[in-house]
Amino acid sequence: MYIGSIDQGTTSSRFIIFNKGGEIISMGQKEHEQIYPQAGWVEHNAEEIWQNVQEVIGLALGKAGLSARDIAAVGITNQRETTVVWNKKTGKPYHNALVWQDTRVGSELAELAQVGGMDRFRAKTGLPLATYFSGLKLRWLLNHVPGLREDALNGEALFGTMDTYISWQLTGGTEGGIHITDVTNASRTQLMDLATCAWDDEILQVLSIPKAMLPEIKASSQVYGNSKGVLEGVPLAGILGDQQAALVGQTCFDPGQGKNTYGTGCFLLMNTGKQAIPSQFGLLTTVAYQLGNEPVHYALEGSVAIAGSLVQWLRDNLGLIQNSPDIENLAKEVEDNGGCYFVPAFSGLYAPYWKQDARGVLVGLTSYVNKSHIARAALEATAFQTWEVLEAMEKDAGISISSLRVDGGMVVNELLMQFQSDILGQEVICPKIIETTALGAAYAAGLAVGYWENLEDLKKNWAIQHRWNSQMDDSKRSHMKKQWKKAVSKSFNWED
Repeated sequence: MYIGSIDQGTTSSRFIIFNKGGEIISMGQKEHEQIYPQAGWVEHNAEEIWQNVQEVIGLALGKAGLSARDIAAVGITNQRETTVVWNKKTGKPYHNALVWQDTRVGSELAELAQVGGMDRFRAKTGLPLATYFSGLKLRWLLNHVPGLREDALNGEALFGTMDTYISWQLTGGTEGGIHITDVTNASRTQLMDLATCAWDDEILQVLSIPKAMLPEIKASSQVYGNSKGVLEGVPLAGILGDQQAALVGQTCFDPGQGKNTYGTGCFLLMNTGKQAIPSQFGLLTTVAYQLGNEPVHYALEGSVAIAGSLVQWLRDNLGLIQNSPDIENLAKEVEDNGGCYFVPAFSGLYAPYWKQDARGVLVGLTSYVNKSHIARAALEATAFQTWEVLEAMEKDAGISISSLRVDGGMVVNELLMQFQSDILGQEVICPKIIETTALGAAYAAGLAVGYWENLEDLKKNWAIQHRWNSQMDDSKRSHMKKQWKKAVSKSFNWED
């Protein structure tokens, strides 16, 4: 028997089948359309995504010569904060899903901040007011989609992040689909109280969100129900937001253990145990996971909006490279960044600054700088942003991280990983299985049905593929950090 994992990401959906050793047996993947109705708006077609999910499940099973009967359980991991609302009778979404990167609610933040400032919900939710989270996206849909509020009050409209929409469809949709989310995804809506792990009535009232449309909050690992259709009869038994799934996939179960996932954005999480630590340094306090009836574990998180998507931007918007992996060879043509720094604040800055009005800047340009320097500066931007988040994390938690566990698509870039170690002055470690997000969801599902017995079973699966050690001297490191901070300051207050 095997465990299946639905990994519904920002740019594609995948189904990965794992064995007991946490190794990949088979995988199917399909990209979906990125919809940009106007500047700062990012949408997905939820129906297209559900169609793709069904296709990739069939593809992965077919490749391995397996059927649904060979799958002991299935888990879901998903792009967090992306918001969709659909009709429970027809199954039809009322509007395209609003993606986590979407900034259309920016103008409403100042109005909400008039009472209690940008941190008015932070004591309860661990999150500052930002365009990032689902609650404000849901409020926008309720205020702008004709007839939606009325249907929501009548109990006909259902809200969810992508885990909720996929699990509803997977378990029957209009024919009895279950309307649930897990604590990790719920903690990213800005509508859940971190202490009680329940929807907060006061916040719902302030944002005018009808409680009837919200899913039931469950643990990250438990049997929720059985799948229908393409995975007929397979228990759905695990749900984790993608970054929390990577934390579980990296087996960071002890307080102080952390990981960084390099994908479209960059997400650094540190397990803080059964205690939610309020951040003083611009990080988010969030739920790490809840396994069955165990207590909830919390984490500190630092989010970087633009990482891998900067490479895509250089490819698609500037034509600097033809394929994303070409960035490394282009950057290797020069010894350093030539004095230029690239701050990719395309939709504002996330942790630790939280500046919605920042915009991207490329600074330090001279006639010496060429496209190779710019390619290198773009890669270095990801490492610099990670360093700033890690610095904030160590201050908040009062713990020094001696090494950083890394995963995600960008870890195959040797130059980036070496520079990451150089700028941190610390060891960077990549595990053998870099698909840790999908693996984390598989672990959650497998634990719930007894496929894996306990956390020790999972820890045994974790093995090191590669280590990078810092080769940069202290004076160069401190000079580059100073220049980076100066570059970041140039991105502030751009939007009025």
